[in-house]
Amino acid sequence: MAKIIDTLGKYLIVALITLAMFIFFRSVERKPLLADDNTSFVRAVVTQNDNEDLQAEASLDSGDSQKVVLLIKSGSHKGETVDAYSLNGYLYGANCKVGTRVIASLSEYDGSLSANVYNYDRENEIWVLLAAFFGLMWLVGGKKGFNSILALIFTFATVIFLYIPLMYIGVSPFIAATASVVIITVVTFTLIADWQMKSIGAMLGTVFGVVVSGIIALLFGHFGHVTGYNVDDIENLIYVGQNSKLDIGGMLFSGILIASLGAVMDVAMSVATSLHEIKEKSSDISAKEIFKSGINIGRDMIGTMSNTLILAYVGGSLGLVMVIYAYSYQMHQILNMYSMAIEIMRGISGTMGIILTVPITSLNNQKLVTTRYITPSPQLENMPYSITGPAILNI
Repeated sequence: MAKIIDTLGKYLIVALITLAMFIFFRSVERKPLLADDNTSFVRAVVTQNDNEDLQAEASLDSGDSQKVVLLIKSGSHKGETVDAYSLNGYLYGANCKVGTRVIASLSEYDGSLSANVYNYDRENEIWVLLAAFFGLMWLVGGKKGFNSILALIFTFATVIFLYIPLMYIGVSPFIAATASVVIITVVTFTLIADWQMKSIGAMLGTVFGVVVSGIIALLFGHFGHVTGYNVDDIENLIYVGQNSKLDIGGMLFSGILIASLGAVMDVAMSVATSLHEIKEKSSDISAKEIFKSGINIGRDMIGTMSNTLILAYVGGSLGLVMVIYAYSYQMHQILNMYSMAIEIMRGISGTMGIILTVPITSLNNQKLVTTRYITPSPQLENMPYSITGPAILNI
């Protein structure tokens, strides 16, 4: 019963923290950046395409468009039909056939409704994929899988409700990222492993590794003349910065803290859990041997986790890599491209954070695990149990 109460109390605290972040998110005033042209995006279904066969053969390169009739499925105009155009492009529009589910942009002027097909409606597929992901996590992970789902949702909520608004109102991106990392780390490890010595050691190791990643990136950016102004979507960010207190230059480096958090948490928790189990099985093991065991365990993880982080960045910039390969860029040109320097900075700084997480987590757990066991002095051995309590603290 006590365990159930503790679990419910833990869930309640997480819910209250999430609620507090949501209230803060709602309290931040955002200046409208888009003109109020009465445009809304709604779900719709294609009910008529008179030239479907002919238009289906239209080439994307030709710039042709389709004229269709849509049945609106959401919004204030739900149930109405409207004529619409679908641009035949790579990023917008859709190859419309009768029954195709789409997202339409509606504009209303003087009682007249006009519409364009914005894109395919993928919302059902997204929800099915998320349900399969969460279901598989719960099925395989059991209770810890369920807690992992809650931790993942909380992480997403922290980024959206806290990290982004803090930067928007002018808080230093590095400070906003550090605060978010600490909150995510503490809540995630508490949900997954409770408030134990191993989770405390993993928390300390995670925060250290992530902050180190950010500091290394800051140093590289300073000496390599790379800032947040050198990213691809800088025009949109400058416009946002002009209408808010956003520190655009620091966003790049704070993002590295968030991006490397998952891999660093994985390493820190794996090392901490392994050392905890070693101490449980061999209570007479020395602190020095525990530290060495942590280093040995971490060495086996560094290679695989480094690959995980590096390959994640390579996969995200695969288009850039293909362009470089196809155009046969020269080495000096490649290494001094802003986009390449940023990807190298992200990958290397994050990996260095993973590497340094191993010794700091081993050192933390060397202290924390070995202090769990208290050997009573000869004077205490003959005293009543009611005074001395147990010789081993169950933390």
